[in-house]
Amino acid sequence: MNYRRLGRTGLQVSEISLGTVELGLDYGVPVGGEHLRPPEERAAHLLNRALDLGVNFIDTARGYGASEEVIGRALQGRRKEYILATKLAPIREEGQGDQELRAQVKASIAESLRMLQTDVIDLLQLHHAPVDVVRRGRVQAAARDAQRAGYVRFIGASTYGEEAPLAVLEAGGYDTLQVAYNLADRALAEKALPLAQQQDVGVIVRSVLLRGVLTHRYAHIPDQLAELRSAVAQLNSLVGAEAGSLPEMAYRFVLAHPAVNAALIGTSRLDELEAALAFASRGPLSPALLARIGAITVSDRRQLNPSAWPADLGEWQGSRP
Repeated sequence: MNYRRLGRTGLQVSEISLGTVELGLDYGVPVGGEHLRPPEERAAHLLNRALDLGVNFIDTARGYGASEEVIGRALQGRRKEYILATKLAPIREEGQGDQELRAQVKASIAESLRMLQTDVIDLLQLHHAPVDVVRRGRVQAAARDAQRAGYVRFIGASTYGEEAPLAVLEAGGYDTLQVAYNLADRALAEKALPLAQQQDVGVIVRSVLLRGVLTHRYAHIPDQLAELRSAVAQLNSLVGAEAGSLPEMAYRFVLAHPAVNAALIGTSRLDELEAALAFASRGPLSPALLARIGAITVSDRRQLNPSAWPADLGEWQGSRP
């Protein structure tokens, strides 16, 4: 296992780290039941095996269903072996005074601590951090109260799109930034990732496989997402001697960026975790292959945004944000 410094936190995190949404919710492209939430005993085996394999960074959220509770029970005797990141529950800011807002943040943290069976959260992140919330800074200020009280060590933000990561970096005061970045969606490489590296903000990448689209499952994407399906087919055509599969190319692509400190694998399957660890051990892709990847684009950016996909992938709801 290789470890990377998580920006100015100084934490040394495994470059392949574990995202746990699939341990608490049904998640992903539902092909043949592959992404149904696993039984808790299987989730516990995955979590413990991840630590045994050297994974030392586990990412969860209040909004990930039963994920925090599952982690707390499975790893209650191994808390010192991993760095724990979670995210705040949705915070209602409109119409709330500072005292009410702080009470919401405090309640979310208290519930996370209880479910995770721990006394401290290593990294507390704003979830779905929108631009206006980041710029007002009230939620961050409330999170700082918990940091001063010793319940939280570092504060980060999990963002979507291109504007929100830049808002986080412009606001300052965030130790880490979690973003979606992958073979198909490379927009953040232009501004956000270089700026994060310049500011020594730790970068955690999710959606490495774009909810399973950057795997064999891309063939199941419907005609309403035809441009995305075509782009992934072109990416798949680059698989060969240098990268033996589309998922391998995806992980090695993300880890090749110098700003990236950890790539999250969101999985409930041990074989997928072990495969990602093997991919990372093979090092970065060549400049020639990176150039060929860069020539493949998706012009309709809605097709790169899973929140804009129909829930059943059966119809394209183009009016969704």
